Amino acid sequence: MAHSTYLLVDTKQQTLSLYQDDSLLRSFAVSTAKNGTGQMEGSGCTPLGKHRIAQKFGDDLPANAVFVARKFTGELYDEQLGKSFPDRDWILGRILWLDGCEEGVNQGNDADGVCVDSKSRYIYIHGTPDSEPMGVPLSHGCVRMRNDDIVWLYEQVDVGMTVLIV
Repeated sequence: MAHSTYLLVDTKQQTLSLYQDDSLLRSFAVSTAKNGTGQMEGSGCTPLGKHRIAQKFGDDLPANAVFVARKFTGELYDEQLGKSFPDRDWILGRILWLDGCEEGVNQGNDADGVCVDSKSRYIYIHGTPDSEPMGVPLSHGCVRMRNDDIVWLYEQVDVGMTVLIV
């Protein structure tokens, strides 16, 4: 019998939880969007609903590896690099790229023709500098995690796994 493993992101509690057969395996403090929840492209919001992990990036890289456009830049994040680029939205360690599963909600366009597609909005679960607070909504739409947490989680999840964002 196949096990049902999924992720639940709770935007009110600012947690991400890994479940197997409805049993909680592990829970993490995260940071979702500063602008709250919403589906629209350009909103800076975290999209709600059923998603799946479309792609994974970061195999065998250091936990502080820096990504731009899902590619390792060759940089390793440290306090000095952070001070050199204070306005960068750091994507570190690992990336889980999310794809919406609900047409018109988080996939494709809504009834008014507005893009609500989580994948084309580049919504990820990813690592962030340790200086960034968790449990507080501060991201630009993604789900931010501690680097050690995303590295651990990355090894537990597979492409195609369900991610529910509530």
